[in-house]
Amino acid sequence: MVSVVVCLVLGLVLVAAAGLKAAGGPSARAAFATYGVRSPQAMTAAWGAVIAVELTLGALVAAGLDTAARAAAVFLSAATAAQIAALASGRAGAPCACFGAKGRLSTRSAGRTALLAAALALAPLLPRRTPTTEEWLAIGLAAALLGLAALTVVVLALAREVGMLRLSVAPQGALEVAHEGPEVGAHSPLAQDFHALAPGQIGLAVFTSEGCGLCRALKPQIDAFGRHHAIALQTFDEVEHAQAWAAADVPGSPFAVTLDADGTVLSKGTFNTGAQLESVLHAAERRQRMVRA
Repeated sequence: MVSVVVCLVLGLVLVAAAGLKAAGGPSARAAFATYGVRSPQAMTAAWGAVIAVELTLGALVAAGLDTAARAAAVFLSAATAAQIAALASGRAGAPCACFGAKGRLSTRSAGRTALLAAALALAPLLPRRTPTTEEWLAIGLAAALLGLAALTVVVLALAREVGMLRLSVAPQGALEVAHEGPEVGAHSPLAQDFHALAPGQIGLAVFTSEGCGLCRALKPQIDAFGRHHAIALQTFDEVEHAQAWAAADVPGSPFAVTLDADGTVLSKGTFNTGAQLESVLHAAERRQRMVRA
């Protein structure tokens, strides 16, 4: 039974290495430059050949063929020798094309390859016995648990990558385009629709239209901003408030304009999310503080 499990594990390692190389694409192909392969055609040929060899040997080793295990040991011994030669040439830290595109050449990568070659050479020497039904079930259960653990690691790694991506991408603010809508800093006729704005309070004019599905979807968030004590909200429908639309020269909906207590336009912009509408208000607060200073 031990021989069966060892062969299965070693075969899966070879298959996984081939799969990661295939998934690496151009980056994995370029890694063969570490071993002196220079032309793109030669890189592609070496990449495809190694994938084919690893897939074939992996499947045959998992099936329990002693000859395949010995052939895989020879193949990985050659890979170990190539890594040692590259290390001797001062290429440590270069892509090693071991397990995909992210692997780096080091004494650890060479030692790992040598250890795998030794394990494959020793696998045919292990006593072989056909497992019983119960033992096959135990092997299957262990494989399923290992697969679940690997999937958990992959999901956590993916979640981390997504989190890092979100942190690295700055949130996009509302689209404030010059000469679209009222000019920032100018007095707006919309001021007459905001009665007795308190000093420091911001008038928020939101322009919507009946056929705008995005306007309907964002209405709860728009109303939530209007409940803030420092914001006075007025909404202007394209048909019902056509004069206000014309006076503000609104390019489309949803569109937001903010006003100071004296009717000065502080900010404006087309928005598609609640966060973008919030960016319009942040810009208004920033300009309001600049005026006071």
